Amino acid sequence: MNPALWIKALRVIPRISKEEWEKLDLISKLLISSRAAVVVMTFISAAIAGLLALRDGQFHLGRWILLTIGLTFAHATNNLLNDLTDYNRGVDKDNYYRTQYGPQVLEQGLVTKKVLLSYAALTGGIALAAGIPLVIFGGVRALLLLIAGIVFVLFYTWPLKYIGLGELAVIIVWGPLMIGGGYDVITGVWDWNVVIASLPFALGATTVIFGKHIDKLQEDKAKNIHTLPVILGEKLSRSVAIGMIVLQYLLVFYLVAVGYFSPVMLAVVLALYDAIRPLRMYLKPRPTEPPPDLQPGVWPMWFVAASFVHNRTFGMIFLAAMIIQVFL
Repeated sequence: MNPALWIKALRVIPRISKEEWEKLDLISKLLISSRAAVVVMTFISAAIAGLLALRDGQFHLGRWILLTIGLTFAHATNNLLNDLTDYNRGVDKDNYYRTQYGPQVLEQGLVTKKVLLSYAALTGGIALAAGIPLVIFGGVRALLLLIAGIVFVLFYTWPLKYIGLGELAVIIVWGPLMIGGGYDVITGVWDWNVVIASLPFALGATTVIFGKHIDKLQEDKAKNIHTLPVILGEKLSRSVAIGMIVLQYLLVFYLVAVGYFSPVMLAVVLALYDAIRPLRMYLKPRPTEPPPDLQPGVWPMWFVAASFVHNRTFGMIFLAAMIIQVFL
């Protein structure tokens, strides 16, 4: 048992050798294999859904716990299946981008396909077990949300990512589906205001995947993976990423102005401290070599690393402001 490594795996995607891997406990292997550091974004979405329900006097602790378990384990399952799909299609061979910033456990021979599928079966089974009671409570609408979630889990990597729909899928999943749908299964009410309120964080999550796809644009293009940045080109994609970051803040200002959010939500402007760096970076083409002042271990992540830091800061401040808003 190594709790310190569990915490590290929730913060970053640790690089690890085969010798180190063999000494790990099962929880550490699951956290690293499923890229738990990015699964934290899903927990924030579930927390936002719960806080909106609490603010509206319709919170149900049991349903929220099931929702949180279902969403986080579904995301973990998606990450595992993503790696399996890319491995089967030969995407991660020859030190491809994915294997440079963290372990691709199949490509590096850390696990077999059978073991990875057993991990996915475990996380997917937990997600499904958590979702079934929510469907029983929520009826047809909850069932449709569950089916939509399953579709995105199974088909994000292929074909959606390959045809320029992966980024749109991320906006839908982390916003309307997780937060809007999460609010629905907690309260039994679909609220379009909640959907709009979900977009600031959903756009932040999308900048992370958008940054990653810009970072590996040339590698994806060479392998016929037509992500949206491959279709748009780097220059236009960088402009889109800037637009999404700006829109995160504009949407919060709008929701405060119309009275859906209280003024305390304006605390998100504190996240601008971590927004300045990615905004400046997106103004220029990605460097071909790591800059000398770049922190060791970050490259080849460039846009994605800065976007991830900003989204984590924005998400945590957004969440903290919502907690204060509820108790005010």
